[in-house]
Amino acid sequence: MATWHERFQTTEYVYGTEPNEFIEMMQNKLRLSGRALAIAEGEGRNAVYLAGQGMHVTAWDFARSGLAKTERLAEERRVGVLTEQVDLAEAEWAEEAWDLIICVFGHFPKDVQHKTFDGIKRALKPGGHFLMEVYSVGQPAYGTVGPKQESFLYRPEEVLEAFRGFKLIHFFTGEVERHEGKLHNGLSHVIQLACQKPAE
Repeated sequence: MATWHERFQTTEYVYGTEPNEFIEMMQNKLRLSGRALAIAEGEGRNAVYLAGQGMHVTAWDFARSGLAKTERLAEERRVGVLTEQVDLAEAEWAEEAWDLIICVFGHFPKDVQHKTFDGIKRALKPGGHFLMEVYSVGQPAYGTVGPKQESFLYRPEEVLEAFRGFKLIHFFTGEVERHEGKLHNGLSHVIQLACQKPAE
């Protein structure tokens, strides 16, 4: 985890300052509002974007340096984002607290993946949405970016099983071009998910 703190200790935003294309696409489609949580948010580009869309946004990350850059970007864009230093391996998820939760290239050991998915399902309000774009187990063959350990990557069938019972709005696994700062560049193999928790 120390490597993330070190990675973000630059004046440059290593993943850029513009939102992930999938998050922007789904927000344009769904026009979500209310309280949003961005997990493993890094330097804040997606949290700041959602705040600019009128949402009340909280950003979680383990790296304090990333959260500091989130705060700086929010100030530059004249929006409010609450930042919290959170280790997802130990996160406490409030019950039915969020209208939207997003995860963009958040990669963790398999046990933390499972715990995080369980937390997301519990923490979404009825009718709330979860949006995710992550690298699939096919990514290492592309040699562009992303974790080298297969256990940190995602399998389509595991993602679908984790959110069985949710309304499936969008699901995709395959190739995308990503140009996000200096560290996300080129052809990649991803999983995209947009789903909605059943309303009571």
